[in-house]
Amino acid sequence: MSPSNAPRRAIFLDRDGTIIHDPGYLSDPKAVVLLPGVAEGLPALMRAGFDLIIVTNQSGIARGKYTVEAYETVAARLEELLAAEGIELAASYYCPYHPEGVVAPFNIEHEDRKPSSGMWHRAAADLGIELTASWSIGDGERDIVGGKRAGTRGIIVAGNRDKWPLPLLGPVDPDFVARDMREAVLYILRAEGVALPDGPGAPFPGAPFPGGPSPEPSSAEGPPA
Repeated sequence: MSPSNAPRRAIFLDRDGTIIHDPGYLSDPKAVVLLPGVAEGLPALMRAGFDLIIVTNQSGIARGKYTVEAYETVAARLEELLAAEGIELAASYYCPYHPEGVVAPFNIEHEDRKPSSGMWHRAAADLGIELTASWSIGDGERDIVGGKRAGTRGIIVAGNRDKWPLPLLGPVDPDFVARDMREAVLYILRAEGVALPDGPGAPFPGAPFPGGPSPEPSSAEGPPA
């Protein structure tokens, strides 16, 4: 298959607790903080040919904790922080619905609400994403279940969790449990046969190198067995 005919692949990213700090019902753009590993890991996935897509539940809108406008302000701040690191989102989807909400028309169940896979299928239709060639990364089971139902592979970033789920290789279990975003990105790059950093803590191949050219890529670590 030629590159022009290659399927468009994506990394579907949960937002709160996965790429930014989650204080609970985030509505203040000043509180948007990228989590460790995001600034270096997401560009590596872009260089590997993946589109980056956010899929996030935002039940705080239905619950009256914040407005759609407040959500959009936070989303704009996140895009600013990502752009400063050379990271561009292909799209961002959010679900404002929750059946226990108090704000109409959002106080209903909806196919976009994770663990349903509606946002993944919307992205596939909007952008021509090949879901079976894509990955999902999140810090909760609902993130992985939604992605697996859509046909992606899935990784839980469990570093901030009290209990780590164990992959059981069932139909909606994670393919891997990572300690942080860097480890999640390394797993994907290995699985895709992409060059890896030279060692623990080393920059990802192709990353900007202060004071000189980018380091040469290494394949010494190889793909996982």
